[in-house]
Amino acid sequence: MKEPPVDVAGPDLSRALREWGLEDAPLAYAPVGFGDHHWIAGSGDRRWFVTVADLRHKDRLADALGAAARLRSGGLEFVVAPLPPVLAPLGGHYGVSVYPYVDGVPGDWGDDLGAGEQGRILELLARLHHADPPGPTPLQRPQLPTRPLLDRALAELDRPWRAGPYGEPARELLTGAATGLGRRLAEFDRAVAALGERETVVTHGEPHPGNVLRAGERRLLVDWDTVGLAVPERDLWLVIGDSPDAAGPYVAAGGREPDPSALALYRLRWALNDVALFAADFRAPHTSTQDAAHAWTALTGTVAMLLG
Repeated sequence: MKEPPVDVAGPDLSRALREWGLEDAPLAYAPVGFGDHHWIAGSGDRRWFVTVADLRHKDRLADALGAAARLRSGGLEFVVAPLPPVLAPLGGHYGVSVYPYVDGVPGDWGDDLGAGEQGRILELLARLHHADPPGPTPLQRPQLPTRPLLDRALAELDRPWRAGPYGEPARELLTGAATGLGRRLAEFDRAVAALGERETVVTHGEPHPGNVLRAGERRLLVDWDTVGLAVPERDLWLVIGDSPDAAGPYVAAGGREPDPSALALYRLRWALNDVALFAADFRAPHTSTQDAAHAWTALTGTVAMLLG
């Protein structure tokens, strides 16, 4: 996020960092990522990466981060896991986690991976998918968890959305797209029913280029708050898209051949989830910020993709 949350004060964050003995460490806001907020604590050779998450949207975050920590301690060295305790309270509805600071170069969402880079990530995913599930690993069902948010937004298109500057534009956008979105939701429901009961593995949930850190020859996966038990395609579509033929390194490393219909299901699920979250944000009180502008661009692009 480009801007820190208005309801998190620096002294409050410093007090929360006592859990790690970092209450006196200097803090610098890091305008990276989207969704959570980040700071760099410390300086020089003694730095830590601090993440603040809104727990209203992540009710099983402690379980997810605990699973990541156990995966790391169990031998998956590419897992960038939080330091204990994995999550501490911050204010009324936030939680804070602290990570080792890793020098590396992250990618960006939508980066075009070359065959070599794609293969490296697929090999990591094959190892992850073969790991024994840690005890607290949440089950991530294919159904859309944000479906109530989207259904509510589509049901209330006939009344103004005036909680902020993007409310009415978002309502107008979704009004024009409502019929098409209804068709895509019905398509999604059919795909979930066709998937049926399948064997699940430990999945990262969001292994797109923005969550891959290039540290020399190493490739590390960050942002484990969506880790969960699911079919492998939950991860694979973010690396190979709808192209099972590109999964060669994954299959060679012991993964199974991906199912094209499951790849398409999770691609659609991601897009519908984004629309649901952005619609909810614009129906709620908000102001004109860089983050809101980014969300508006993402919403318009996602709707266009869904209807295209």
